[in-house]
Amino acid sequence: MTNESNSCGVDNREAQHKKQDIEIKERLGHIKNKILVMSGKGGVGKSSITAYLSVALAKKGYKVGLMDVDLHGPSIPRLLGLKGNLEPGSQGKARPVKYLPNMEVISIETLMGENKDAATIWRGPLKIGVIRQFISDIDWMDLDYLLIDSPPGTGDEPLTVAQTIPDAKAVIVTTPQEISLADVRKSINFCRQVNMEILGLVENMSGLTCPYCGKIIDIFKTRGGMLTAKKENLRLLATLPLYPDVVKNGDEGSMAILDNGDLEFTKELNRMVDEIVKLSDTKETYHPELQKEKEPATIKSAKNDGKVLAIPVTEGKLAAHFGHCEAFAFIYTEDNKITDKDMRTSPSHEPGIIPQWLHEQGADIVIVGGMGDRAQQILIQNGIEVIIGAPMDSPESLANQYLSGILIAGQNTCDH
Repeated sequence: MTNESNSCGVDNREAQHKKQDIEIKERLGHIKNKILVMSGKGGVGKSSITAYLSVALAKKGYKVGLMDVDLHGPSIPRLLGLKGNLEPGSQGKARPVKYLPNMEVISIETLMGENKDAATIWRGPLKIGVIRQFISDIDWMDLDYLLIDSPPGTGDEPLTVAQTIPDAKAVIVTTPQEISLADVRKSINFCRQVNMEILGLVENMSGLTCPYCGKIIDIFKTRGGMLTAKKENLRLLATLPLYPDVVKNGDEGSMAILDNGDLEFTKELNRMVDEIVKLSDTKETYHPELQKEKEPATIKSAKNDGKVLAIPVTEGKLAAHFGHCEAFAFIYTEDNKITDKDMRTSPSHEPGIIPQWLHEQGADIVIVGGMGDRAQQILIQNGIEVIIGAPMDSPESLANQYLSGILIAGQNTCDH
């Protein structure tokens, strides 16, 4: 082959690539919000959360596209119970598969015909090309949200999404145990290296609700997602409990669990959806370190790297239940020392009121004897560390124990 022939081939490829770039840019201009759902490791329920999040957004009336770029292990079609393949669209493009009238799905499995179990053995360049085609060659409707389900890790697929969709934002899924959190920190660093904004973390499988007594059983451990989010200055979007019905529905290709509004999983998922919608409606960048500056002038805030500890008090000592206390002691710390303290009367004990009030008062850590599951979840969702089962000491003593690293948490004294 002559050099001239080689040159023609390269020129043709470059021309095709530039044409595809134009088509991708034009297509992305019709999509308001692009969200990449990723995880550091497999088995954390990332695809399930992507599917539930997509369907929940669609049920709220938004136009949603779901793009499964897990090319080696696509699971979105099976989670949704999706049937059918791509159909011809306008201008030589293909139409994605309809799941709902306002929700469309594309996955490599929809291109496999009858053999859905065929192995996809592809190298990087081919995978990159397929992902780009999922945008340029698919006749998507005008979308409010495009959810992208990425394979675990920080390989070709998420990198291609970051390069092809520069305004995509990330939702990172983890489970509470350290092996998952170690990998999720790599995903966080990946996003920062490619300048991808992180909407927040989702802690999945955050305890199993006992079907007999209703208590939370911590199968892995607790607060791992919350502590990681706090350390990395990120939002904790949700702590989703583990329910057998979630697994059962996934195997059956059903989203029926979303119709059960009484389940804590569904409530927490809907709260996450509302938070993502709220974040989508604003261009304000989230800076947790600046949040205290937005509080009313009457609320004090610890300086520098100090922490604000909130402790429920009755008769000068820790109250057995934080919702039934006389007042809250707010203790301000700096350089591992107490710098100030004041007492504040809490609002009435109604569901969700006190946890939200503590967040508004600027609390970083809440030390309690007992607390209900719902209150814990609200506090954790707001980035507040919760220490349960503390001894019935004075607030100053508990604060000093915490600052010295010798505070020992025990049993939750709240039974509900």
